Amino acid sequence: MSGNTFGTIFRITTFGESHGKGLGVVIDGCPAGLEIDEAYIQSELDRRRVGQSKVTSQRQEPDKIEILSGVFEGVSTGVPLAMILRNQDADSSKYDNLREVFRPGHADAGYHTKYGVRDHRGGGRSSGRETSARVAAGAVAKLLLKKFNITVTGWTHSVGNVEGKTVDFSVIEKNIIRAADPEAAVKMEKYILDARKEHESVGGIVKIKAQNVPPGLGEPAFDKLDADIGKALFSIGSVKGVEIGSGFESGKMHGSESNDMVSPETGTYITNNAGGILGGISSGQDIDITMAVKPTPSILKEQMTKDIHDKVVPIVIEGRHDPCICPRIVPVAEAMVALALADHYLRNRASRI
Repeated sequence: MSGNTFGTIFRITTFGESHGKGLGVVIDGCPAGLEIDEAYIQSELDRRRVGQSKVTSQRQEPDKIEILSGVFEGVSTGVPLAMILRNQDADSSKYDNLREVFRPGHADAGYHTKYGVRDHRGGGRSSGRETSARVAAGAVAKLLLKKFNITVTGWTHSVGNVEGKTVDFSVIEKNIIRAADPEAAVKMEKYILDARKEHESVGGIVKIKAQNVPPGLGEPAFDKLDADIGKALFSIGSVKGVEIGSGFESGKMHGSESNDMVSPETGTYITNNAGGILGGISSGQDIDITMAVKPTPSILKEQMTKDIHDKVVPIVIEGRHDPCICPRIVPVAEAMVALALADHYLRNRASRI
């Protein structure tokens, strides 16, 4: 296996490169009879696309989705559902000086070591642009989950040292940071733009909440629900940490603090330290996920690196890059969680007679 496929029943394979002819995805295992809302898929891609605000890359890609197969008269047919997005604003000239040089913080050296050949234009397959195909597939997964009232919502919790204090889902798409705290969003925007002026980039924390997930999803050993969600999110290039529920904070707790107790009055859980997953199986509570996103490695500052001849050389990375990845990674994270949940929902239907 070459690692380009995710899922067991609801299974996706992505293809394409940042500066190639286009990127796409094939979904195998999407049940027949699902209404495929192409406008909704496009709206999800619009949330991820470049050039949407002053805190994103200024590359202008419409990311217009084309459905090639698997849909007839607006309904899935059960055969592989293929979608493609064609690249239209790829300026490869900015990467000519990187043909033999490895960019710090990127996958360049790893690809060269592994394959002996690499597409230096924008990182090729390792580019964040590959995630557009995931968002398209994730939109289909969301349409499937919607049939069962399951929702997945992500937001920027913090940027650098600026942290959101409140969570209001209604404001997430009303600010360019995709923060759930409108006051913090203003401070986050300034923090990002100040960093850009200094030819710097910044990282942040993204949170994702899945609601109305029924109990019982997840396999008990190696395909635990939290394990597959972790794999889904760690497969995004800029993600360096994933927590479920209380995460690393649980390492500071006593058992009486960590265990989610039930209220004798209401019969409901008082806390959700488990993050909605116990023993690798969903408990019926909200699935709460926290994700660490590293700063964009492409910055307009001189750095020292190596070339393909193992010589140390200086580098300044030009081109159009996000000063902070968080606002555009939110829909990608939602997509990957939705794909994991859709796959496990379908798998769970075969778990008992």
